[in-house]
Amino acid sequence: MSHHATVRGSAGRLAGGLGWASIGLGLLEIAAARPIARGLGMRGLEGLVAGYGLREIATGIGVLTARERRPWIVARLAGDALDVATLLAATPGNRRPAGLALGLVAVAGITMLDLVCAEALRTEESRLTRHAGAIRDMSGRSGFPQGAGAMRGAARDAGIPGDFRTPEALRPWATA
Repeated sequence: MSHHATVRGSAGRLAGGLGWASIGLGLLEIAAARPIARGLGMRGLEGLVAGYGLREIATGIGVLTARERRPWIVARLAGDALDVATLLAATPGNRRPAGLALGLVAVAGITMLDLVCAEALRTEESRLTRHAGAIRDMSGRSGFPQGAGAMRGAARDAGIPGDFRTPEALRPWATA
């Protein structure tokens, strides 16, 4: 996609919503790292949860500020994969299997939204690129609201102000 166009369609709005959700989730993961880790059965990994919160905030800011949002949504997908891998790694010996299952379902739902958004952004970007490259036929346009014929001769009877006339001293000499 060109560097001067930002996707403004429904995919762009979805990406913006996901950006704000990412910032909100990141703030929550930082502020409530201990209860989240405990609820997922990952006691002792509060620092990891807070670190993932920083990642969420960074990708959320990237989505909201970048001209091209799709790379940042793809970064969210990579983060989702990391979240799933972390949750699955915590499965053996987990004391809260219901919390872990709920976490996996939540990440799966967010991953689906990110996938849908990434694909929709790709579709909108390709459509914009296709239209931006189209050459428009402007041969029938004159730039004059009433057409070029209406301007011809319009100034013939206009009086030229004295200060627009060439002074006598600068006029060419007439030869006899």
